[in-house]
Amino acid sequence: MTAPVTRPPSRDPARTSMRALGTTAVLLTADPAREGRALDVLRAELDAVDAACSRFRGDSELSRANAAAGTGRPVPVGPLLAEAVDAALRAAELTGGAVDPTVGPALVALGYDRTFREVPPTGPEPVLRPARGWRAVGWDPALRLLRLPAGTALDLGATAKALAADRAARRAARAAGCGVLVNLGGDLAAAGPPPDGGWRIALADDHAAPLPRPGPVVTVRDGGLASSGTAVRTWRRGGRLRHHIVDPATGDSAPEVWRTVNVAAATCVDANTAGTAAVVLGERAPGWLRRTGLPARLVRPDGRVLRVNGWPADPGGGPR
Repeated sequence: MTAPVTRPPSRDPARTSMRALGTTAVLLTADPAREGRALDVLRAELDAVDAACSRFRGDSELSRANAAAGTGRPVPVGPLLAEAVDAALRAAELTGGAVDPTVGPALVALGYDRTFREVPPTGPEPVLRPARGWRAVGWDPALRLLRLPAGTALDLGATAKALAADRAARRAARAAGCGVLVNLGGDLAAAGPPPDGGWRIALADDHAAPLPRPGPVVTVRDGGLASSGTAVRTWRRGGRLRHHIVDPATGDSAPEVWRTVNVAAATCVDANTAGTAAVVLGERAPGWLRRTGLPARLVRPDGRVLRVNGWPADPGGGPR
């Protein structure tokens, strides 16, 4: 991450929040006078990503492509969904399949078959559906043609929201002519000259919940920061707690080895990919993360913290 050459006038950033993509979207604009331009870009970007990538909308491009699975017919897709498919397949390759977009049927089997606010809190024991595997996806990026085998459905939740944060931050900063930070449910992307001292980000298990006490704070100047975890978006099936991060190999929610994983990277997509993979990899995550070179903070269910690749220590020390 590089320090900017120029900075906006010294004043408190403007802050706007809204519901979008099934979560809370927050926009911080370094120059409050330019907030309107940045906000227009963010709203347009969120609408476009929802129309292209939502698996909860029957009229989305992704839903139409999933509905054609098994027909043998390639489905042409637009530039935005193509970018999202590229990002999802790249994430699968980089993580050895730990982050796999073909977990759509697994999530449905676990009960996450609608927007999270509508998911029933309890239900019967699920019949698990391991992922078909990302290599089964037929994808021609040059022609933007997508072909899915029978029984396969893509879920782009592990990458599309982060991609939206990256795209919105870049475009909003360019339109506003100042620094912006976009936070989509814990997936953060910063672009343009930040405020003096950078963007100060408080870390928490749940980005939308009030902090019971002051927690660790990190400073971001540009790039991406993502939080993945098992403490939020939970429900019960078969008397057991499930969460939204699925192990593609089993089709079940990944075991809770890490309650929360924070990762910093050049893009939010890369940060989110690494954080999601760490939750799935469990005890193998620290070694895998060290090989990526990405700074990361991993929190166990009992609160013990492990930091890798230069992630700064929490103020006051704290458990390790």
